[in-house]
Amino acid sequence: MSQEQPRKEDRQEEAIKYGDVLDVQGDLRSKPVAPVDAAIMQKAESQMFGKTEKGGAAAAMQSAAAKNERDGVVGHNDMSNAAAGGGASVTETGTPGRQVTSESVGDQVGQKSVEEKEKKVNKLVEVVEQFSKKAPVNSMTSPSLVQDMGDGSGGITIGEALEATVLTAGKKPVEWSDAAAIQAAEVRATGRTNIVPGGVAAAAQSAATLNARVTKEEDKTKLADILADATSKLPSDRPATRRDAEGVTGAEMRNDPNLTTHPGGVSASVAAAARINQTNN
Repeated sequence: MSQEQPRKEDRQEEAIKYGDVLDVQGDLRSKPVAPVDAAIMQKAESQMFGKTEKGGAAAAMQSAAAKNERDGVVGHNDMSNAAAGGGASVTETGTPGRQVTSESVGDQVGQKSVEEKEKKVNKLVEVVEQFSKKAPVNSMTSPSLVQDMGDGSGGITIGEALEATVLTAGKKPVEWSDAAAIQAAEVRATGRTNIVPGGVAAAAQSAATLNARVTKEEDKTKLADILADATSKLPSDRPATRRDAEGVTGAEMRNDPNLTTHPGGVSASVAAAARINQTNN
């Protein structure tokens, strides 16, 4: 007897929506990211910046659309009504101390700013530290913190979770368990099966190898050295999910001599981000 295939309704529920990758409102927020929309956004970014921005809307949309297509949620030539009616556009404005990039699909505008990312990362740090001191990471997230983060700014990405680790465990020397967790996080963020040359996973593996040969603690490469500004080092990024958290946690535990995870470490940050995203959805 063959296994029952997932219903289309179930696949739709698991799909990555526009609200997960862009700060949009209205009907588009709950729609799965479509491949043609991602291609149009890539063209708009290339016209504005001369390339596809790392950690930008196009990269996030491409990663999301690819996953949605693999899962059978959307077809390769699918396009949202918003994109069909108004295409995609990118505008950039700047004021002293703040730069805002507005990326739009149709008339739905999503604004991402440096301040916005920092706010999400700092709030995530609060959650991770709360869990590290009082409860397991997979326990109930503080309702007040979740409410603070549920402001329509989109889900917390895997890259942002890695950046939060700089603040929660940045002084920790990179070990093989950390490198394994970072690799698992990068693979899940990018959708690739291999690590990115010159990316955070490659840097973490190199650091773990070198640290194993260094005797003085102060001479070892720390997590902060590897994960600072991690979002800009990922060719694509997407909101963290429960499956991502399980994969990263498993990788860290399998490569730890005591089969444990580090409090406030990589897997803790990804797990906290996934919990918050799940609660807000």
